[in-house]
Amino acid sequence: MAKNEARRRIIADAGLTVLASEGSRGLTHRAVDTTAGVPVGTTSNYFRSREALIEGLVDRIGERLAPSDEDLARRSSQQPSRELFADYIRDIVRRLTDDRDVTLALFELRLESSRRPEIGALLSAWQRAGFDADIAFNAGAGLPGGRREIALFHYAIDGLLLDRLTTPIDPDTTTDEIVDDLVAGLLR
Repeated sequence: MAKNEARRRIIADAGLTVLASEGSRGLTHRAVDTTAGVPVGTTSNYFRSREALIEGLVDRIGERLAPSDEDLARRSSQQPSRELFADYIRDIVRRLTDDRDVTLALFELRLESSRRPEIGALLSAWQRAGFDADIAFNAGAGLPGGRREIALFHYAIDGLLLDRLTTPIDPDTTTDEIVDDLVAGLLR
């Protein structure tokens, strides 16, 4: 039987919702079926094992968090500057903040990867690809900063998002202000 890709995405999205709201222990095929509103057993038809489900969730996280081709093209056509780099970082933070369940699910998977090496390997490959894509975009667009600065921004963004999606230490400072300060501090 051919798999319906639209249904596969709906199921993966439901899996991300379960992971974000219930944590790794709550991620079961039955819980995903319930959240997706599909008959019991549907998730296991698309993702035979828990490992296959997690791999599908990682793929879906990448799809949902990826910048649009139009957005990348717009940035590539602009004059390189600190402001453009800050805009790029703000866009990453916006995508991660706007898609709260996806980001929380990603944090859940990262925590789980500390206990399950197979998830760590899966996430490591995915994160490396994203990191390399950021480095390539940065270099191709002529933006300031190299590999080290991009890594520092990844570290900073992870901390910023953990703060903003949980209990902020400084809720009165806007996320944009924080990003501007990070750019100013990390791109000397």
